[in-house]
Amino acid sequence: MTSSPSSSVPRLVVAAPSSGSGKTTVATGLMAALAGRGLAVSPHKVGPDYIDPGYHSLATGRVGRNLDAYLCGAELVAPLFLHGAHGCDVAVVEGVMGLYDGAAREGELASTAQVAKLLGAPVVLVVDASSQSRSVAALVHGFVSWDPEVRVGGVILNKVASDRHEALLREALDSVGVPVLGVLRRAPRVDVPSRHLGLVPVAERRGAAVDAVAAMASQVSDGCDLEALVALARAAGPLPGGSAPWTPCAPGSSPAHRPTRPDEKAPPRVAVAGGAAFTFSYAEHAELLAAAGAEVVTFDPLRDEELPEGTAGLVVGGGFPEVYASELSANEPLRKAVAELALGGAPVAAECAGLLYLCRELDGLPMCGVLDASARMSERLTLGYRDAVAVSDSALAVAGTRMRGHEFHRTVVEPGAGATPAWGVRAPERRVEGFVERGVHASYLHTHWASEPGVARRFVERCRTS
Repeated sequence: MTSSPSSSVPRLVVAAPSSGSGKTTVATGLMAALAGRGLAVSPHKVGPDYIDPGYHSLATGRVGRNLDAYLCGAELVAPLFLHGAHGCDVAVVEGVMGLYDGAAREGELASTAQVAKLLGAPVVLVVDASSQSRSVAALVHGFVSWDPEVRVGGVILNKVASDRHEALLREALDSVGVPVLGVLRRAPRVDVPSRHLGLVPVAERRGAAVDAVAAMASQVSDGCDLEALVALARAAGPLPGGSAPWTPCAPGSSPAHRPTRPDEKAPPRVAVAGGAAFTFSYAEHAELLAAAGAEVVTFDPLRDEELPEGTAGLVVGGGFPEVYASELSANEPLRKAVAELALGGAPVAAECAGLLYLCRELDGLPMCGVLDASARMSERLTLGYRDAVAVSDSALAVAGTRMRGHEFHRTVVEPGAGATPAWGVRAPERRVEGFVERGVHASYLHTHWASEPGVARRFVERCRTS
């Protein structure tokens, strides 16, 4: 199949009335089923979620990417989509929460509905039909009619109990005029285990995750009309507004710095934490670092006892250090190497899990000791979008830089801010948080650097000169 021009790539959005309806199973299964038919599938996820894109990547063989109108701004949704979908035959976008749910008290901002409108993409509504029959028509009618700009192109009925149940549901939906594009029976074998922050990431259950994605693909292939779904995606047409693909390169810059003269320095090496303990990262961050001239090298703090040779800067993103605290603590050689790098003034960017790793201790176990702070698990979930402003100059930003971020954790760091905090946060209450010490910028806040590419350029420049 010949790939479509990027501005008119076939696409659809998989949404649901609420969380728990089965949209992750359907979206991931559809991605895998289409990829199994030889299509190049571009996977996307609405919102700040890091875990679902891992399953999407497993299903398609391509990087799972996020589309977040709050973190990046509505104007970047279509360009980031086109960047990820380049060269693909079809794109599948998994929604977040319910179709019309978005940032609290912000109207439609960051909702699946908003992203569908920004992409001009038809919506497939996944409905949990397990406890209803005729009422499904009222439910679907409400979602179809709520916003006339959102085009619901079909329904997939999930958790259908029997043939008789299916017949009742189809009869009820005849009056709504929305086609049924799939019917899925209950299938425990496709369930993915969860814990305190959602699904268990792919990196922690590789073999089982492969089996789960294969089961999802089989269920969707057996229960859904793939031809009709692809036809719906092809009917999307060009994206609204004539958007061009996002690029990590600054205007007029080369894709990456490469030595051109014998006396020119090699690109600074930026080590990025990965492995099972640090799975939360946006693909665009590494792309921005590389475009700014860095050599990006991944390492695993659970296994590697040394930082990559020649490391000039360190990025430690989010993940689950609390799950692997014992193993991280036991890797004393690497903890010492991280401390030496940070205390020597090298640029270090740490978000959430990275913040915990740099603390003196986590749940009583020794960590890197870069920050004079301790971290512990908590019963309270901290969750939500945040408006933030840089309080002081750091390796990432100059004071006054405004960015939007997201918090998602069940841990507490004491104190919550250093003598020089990282961010001033406006919501849910005004406060300062995080740490700026030497070259270290450590915070609970997850940010998307595509919204402020200067962050990556500043970090790489600091790596060159520190």
